[in-house]
Amino acid sequence: MGTPTLHIGGWYDAFLDGILRNYTEMCDAGTTAETRRLQRLVVGPWFHLPWGRVVGGTNFGAEADNGMDEVQLRWLDARLKGLPDDPDEPRERRFVLGENRWRTADDWPPPEARRVRYYLHSAGRANALGGDGTLSRERPLDEPSDLYVYDPTNPVPSIGGRACCAPPLAPMGQFDQTPVEMRNDVLVYTSAPLDRDCEVTGPVSATIWAASSACDTDFTVKLVDVHPDGRALNLTDGVIRARYRSSLEAPSLIEPDRPYEYHVDAGATSNLFRRGHHIRLEVSSSNFPAIDRNPNTGQLLGAARNSDLRPALQTIYHDTARPSHVVLSMIER
Repeated sequence: MGTPTLHIGGWYDAFLDGILRNYTEMCDAGTTAETRRLQRLVVGPWFHLPWGRVVGGTNFGAEADNGMDEVQLRWLDARLKGLPDDPDEPRERRFVLGENRWRTADDWPPPEARRVRYYLHSAGRANALGGDGTLSRERPLDEPSDLYVYDPTNPVPSIGGRACCAPPLAPMGQFDQTPVEMRNDVLVYTSAPLDRDCEVTGPVSATIWAASSACDTDFTVKLVDVHPDGRALNLTDGVIRARYRSSLEAPSLIEPDRPYEYHVDAGATSNLFRRGHHIRLEVSSSNFPAIDRNPNTGQLLGAARNSDLRPALQTIYHDTARPSHVVLSMIER
């Protein structure tokens, strides 16, 4: 904790959570004031390596790979050669997806970001793109729950996301999610078209009230930017394994068909939702092979054989007593 550090990551980097945690903790708990002052953060649109402008299925433009060699050389010159620091070098520099330009701040998350809840709504049929799921800032009233069957023999396929480092095994980056949103085991909650630009920068988390017919299962969430032409581009995602809902150190199975409150850490992002775009949250129970399938049997990771896999009926609640929602870090423009 006594070393000045240049922390570099990408929004589709499998190690992003650790990079952000290292940066914030060294800023807070560095052994000297000088060490704390000399922490720098750069987050681009990339996956782990290489850095470039094309990340998955999206070309983020010339700014995406602009200047990284120079940033590192300036840092190393100052640390190893004793040359003066660049007085204009920002403490935190992030690439804003959707806007495709760099922004700077004095801290992470940016101090001006405020946490805003978007609640899940439906008339009981949020399944797939043709469903009636919506997302809004209004708390739900007495609404019917949504149902789907998670079958680990036919999991929802991974299309991009945060992974490392073999794209044929676990696709990385930003892609159109429409193919997975056509599945009935993916619940789709979409906001009304935005009436102005809206920046989301910072951690993303979700609180999902759910029940399962299994004694253990997974619940996944994915934040998506929906363009006017229908493209649904993934930003960040997360998963919670039911047995670890309360503790990683002391896992416990769930009681079938009993509702539980699940808190899902969906990582972090920085994205400008343009006017006319929609904010979307997908809820499901698999994202394979980026995340290993839960067999729904209560067996430990890796212990289940294909013959052990069992389907589970999943229930997602969004009502007065169980207001499922996603929390976004929003910056006014």
